[in-house]
Amino acid sequence: MEINAIKQELLDISTKIEDAQRTGSGQLATLFARQAELQEILDLYNDITILNQKLEQAKSLILSEDMEIVELAQEEVRNIEIQLSQKKQQLAIKLIPSDPNDSKNVIIEIRAATGGEEASLFARDLFRMYTRYANTKNWAIQVYSVFESEIKGIKEVIFKISGREVYKHLKYESGVHRVQRVPITERSGRIHTSAASVVVIPAIDNINIEIEPKDIRIDVFRSRGPGGQSVNTTDSAVRITHLPSGIIVTCQDTKDQQKNKASALSVLKSKLYQLELGKRQASLTQIRRNSIKTGDRSDKIKTYNFPQDRLTDHRIHKSWYGLDKILDGEIDQIIEETTILFHTENQNRTEFA
Repeated sequence: MEINAIKQELLDISTKIEDAQRTGSGQLATLFARQAELQEILDLYNDITILNQKLEQAKSLILSEDMEIVELAQEEVRNIEIQLSQKKQQLAIKLIPSDPNDSKNVIIEIRAATGGEEASLFARDLFRMYTRYANTKNWAIQVYSVFESEIKGIKEVIFKISGREVYKHLKYESGVHRVQRVPITERSGRIHTSAASVVVIPAIDNINIEIEPKDIRIDVFRSRGPGGQSVNTTDSAVRITHLPSGIIVTCQDTKDQQKNKASALSVLKSKLYQLELGKRQASLTQIRRNSIKTGDRSDKIKTYNFPQDRLTDHRIHKSWYGLDKILDGEIDQIIEETTILFHTENQNRTEFA
């Protein structure tokens, strides 16, 4: 998108907003959202232009005969180049064509896979990573259900993250995450390889999907904690089985059975929507090389290698270092770089398909 086209569209939107305010049109929210989106792009363009000018000025000072000025100029160049890189990355994200689901909240399922108790501990680490990341974005978190292992790991957790453009940020996290480290249960110091699956689906809060009563079975039971002990004295937990698809949803978030039922139905609708979306995508193409949209758990997408302190995304052949910070939720840069690289790779696939 050219800068002049952005400026022109902003002018056009301003006119449309004035008209909508006079007529009481219901399009104001959409117009304001698009205006804000375009203004952010324009601001980034302007920031990059100013930084480029400062960079040229700083570079010219490096030619000075005063070594103190040269050192200061070199430091300034380094700082500006870092800022430029960040701004350009942010702009690249903004210029990626939007997915219809980008603005939606998400439902995330994390399940321990191969690796026994160590896999459950890794699933807990991933849950913590995503919730910490959500906190940095001021996103809301609602845990629908969690089943712990004997050593306080997580066998399965289903939770919702709500906020601005959550799906846009997290949609590439679906797939098998693999970890290589020495488990706390390993006495010989041998490195184990374990895995956990992550599925990210858009939360369709107002989806028009009809669920026939005859197509579901609803079971209620008492909430269970680690080891299977009951943590509730009433049958408030709800399990819904969708008979035609075989999808099972469990929710034990609150002690209110009706609230748990409503939450479980919401998750079921989102899963059915995703299932239908997958069928439509399959009818359009036979190529399924990744788990971005399907939630397929058959292929590993990332490896967390503790001996080398490295996270590798096998889909885009990119690595990052500092696993402690990554698992503490500092994944903003990783999310942005992954989004940019995926967009570039998908463009190339389209061109050569």
